This record gives sequence, structure tokens and C-alpha cells, in this order.
Amino acid sequence: MKRLTTLALLSLATCMTANAAITVRDDDGNVITLQKPAQRIVSMSPHVTELLFAAGGGERIVGAVTYSDYPEAAKKIPRIGTNRQIDMERVIALKPDLIVAWMHGSSERQIDTLRQLGIPIFHSEPLKLDGIADNVQRMGQLLGTETVAQPAAAQIRAQFAALTKQYANRPPVRMFYQVWDKPLYTLSAGSIVTDAMRVCGGVNIFADLKVTAPVVSIEGVLQADPEAIFGTAEKDYGGVTLWKQYTTMKAVRNGNLFTLDGELLNRAGPRMVEGTRAMCELLEQARQRRKN
Repeated sequence: MKRLTTLALLSLATCMTANAAITVRDDDGNVITLQKPAQRIVSMSPHVTELLFAAGGGERIVGAVTYSDYPEAAKKIPRIGTNRQIDMERVIALKPDLIVAWMHGSSERQIDTLRQLGIPIFHSEPLKLDGIADNVQRMGQLLGTETVAQPAAAQIRAQFAALTKQYANRPPVRMFYQVWDKPLYTLSAGSIVTDAMRVCGGVNIFADLKVTAPVVSIEGVLQADPEAIFGTAEKDYGGVTLWKQYTTMKAVRNGNLFTLDGELLNRAGPRMVEGTRAMCELLEQARQRRKN
């Protein structure tokens, strides 16, 4: 009899756990509550798509924005527009039970409309590197895929911790991070990329600007005279070659005009581990060139 009672209690506990609502906070601190794990997800940013795959939910993404091209399976997901303008009718027709949004690119008005329709919306905006693992973990909770998400998050944290330890005491390098050249714009301390610089011992010359992605002038960069300049390899983009003519500039004199894969740094997803490592290695080259 006692054994039957125990089994009945265990069975009841299992049912209650299965029916328990899932509650997490997004990156704005807003509470997101789902009655059951999300099965139909719309991703409104390429970095979100990468985070969802890392959390074990790639197969549940029913719609994604353009440039959601990693991992390979992401290329097959139906498109719902760009991260600035989505096709509202298409999104509604997909009947998502969760939307993961990114406010910087997205039209906030469209997101507000979707929220009014009662669709739960999780805002993903990691501003520090540790936020990447946190996002993976919380998405795993919303999807009920913790067995995949938690080890993935732990691995990301361990990799960033190892990089931080490796470069913790390296001499600082003042650097300029060039996102684009027409117009010339960069990233300030409000961007997660500046946190990657910090790990590597890089000092962002425009960290103090109030706008997250400010447009700057060539004169402003010349005046700051960074020791290293980083650009990204993108289509239709001139990159760091525009600086070669300024031969008195420290970065040019020392041969520290570097190019990185922008997808590894400009997307706040798990691949930022690779991007940060690549930046750290190039900054180490800049330090070695001081001696020469």
C-alpha cells in the first residue's frame, strides 16, 4: 500500500511538472511565461537563429529573417522579411507560439502589434559576452531543451573564461573597430564587441560615445591615432585599405591594419568565441610589433 502511495505521488509530481508554466526574464527584464515548451518559433535576427540552434531548438524555427544563414540548416528556414521590416501577415500565418526579437534592427511598432496579438516575445540583446550563454540557457528553458542548452551554455562560459585568463595581464592596445566605411561608423561601449575587446586587452578609442553605433570622421580617427585598426570582410565594403594613405598613423606605421570575419563578431551568438579569439591573436601581433 505504502509503495502504491509513493508511486501515485511520483506520478502526480511528474504530471504537475509537465503542466507547470515556464517563466523566464528576457534581456529587458520582462517576464515571459509559456504554458508549455515553445514548438513554433519565429527568429527576428541572425544572431537569434544561431542562439536557438545552440539551445537545441533549430528544428522548431518556422520563420527567420534574411541573413539567418548559420548553421547550414538555417538557410532552409522560410523567410519572414528583414530585421528592419517583417511581413506581418506571413508571421501571423505561421502561428508562432514564441517570437525572439532584436530591437536594434526590428521595427518596434511591428513588435508592439505582435505583442498585442498575444504572441509571447522574448527580446534577445546580449550586451556583454556572458549574456550569450545566459541567452542560450533561457532559450533552452522556453523550449524545454535544457539537456542541450545547459551544456552548450557551460561550454561557451568556459571558453570565454579561458580567453579572459589568457589575455588578462597583456599590455593594452588602443584600437579602432570599423564596422563600415560609407558612412564610416564604429561601435561604442554599448556594444558587446567592446566587451570582446576588453577580454583581449583592446581599448576602444570611441568607447565613450553615447550612441551604440556612431558615425565618425576620418579626422576623428586620425586625431585618436589608434595602434591597431580592425575592419570586417564584407561584400561591397572597402575595408581597412582606406587608411594606408595616412602613413604617419601609428596603426599604419606598425602594419596593424587587420581584417576579421564580421559574422563572428557582429552577431551576439556562440561564434563570438571564435571572433574574440581571432581578435585577441591579432592584438597580440600588434604588441609583438612594438619590439620591432
